[in-house]
Amino acid sequence: MIRLKGVSKVFSNGLKALDTIELTIQKNEFVYLVGPSGAGKSTLLNLIFRADVPSTGDIIIDHFSLNNIRKSQVPYLRRSIGVVFQDFKLLPKRTVFENVAFALQFFNYSRARIRRQVTQVLELVGLEEKMRQLSSELSGGEQQRICIARAIVNNPPILLADEPTGNLDPDTSWDIMRLLSKINSRNTTVVVATHNEGIVNSIRKRVIALDNGKMIRDQELGVYTP
Repeated sequence: MIRLKGVSKVFSNGLKALDTIELTIQKNEFVYLVGPSGAGKSTLLNLIFRADVPSTGDIIIDHFSLNNIRKSQVPYLRRSIGVVFQDFKLLPKRTVFENVAFALQFFNYSRARIRRQVTQVLELVGLEEKMRQLSSELSGGEQQRICIARAIVNNPPILLADEPTGNLDPDTSWDIMRLLSKINSRNTTVVVATHNEGIVNSIRKRVIALDNGKMIRDQELGVYTP
């Protein structure tokens, strides 16, 4: 479960990115975050991942209260949250396999276990036949699939995706969103920040709309605009 209780975020320049957000996302939900640029979508995801901290309010991720979390506990929190970025953040001189395995480097797993988990997740995203290619040799859609594989290779219960189709063509965008829906069906909570109106309106899920840092709508099986 993800719960935000009265969460606001004000940056040092005075910009209020989030304003008193009250929000609960249940286990295994699929949620879209929608709204114009600057609405606060990325800020909200960063707070959930503990890449930033709220100015006021509290965020609870399962049994973690992020107000009270110790620095030593943050890596354990992040192990339960996979993150997919719009700009991929891949290692261009590493293979597909190595990029995904990199996410497991701090887990002290055996080589056999790493190989097994990476191979399984590459099969899930449809890249098992390209695992020895350099990530830079693949298309944008394939690179985003690497990012998704890397985010879920340790089977986290939560997956956050920040504009995962922002740099992709329409057909590839549909493929990525269908993949995220498939991951959701494997008992993973998925939260997607997106501007893609067509996908939101066609693959109907819960929609949370933000505008100027405020949550203005929360709609089950929603659409991009009311």
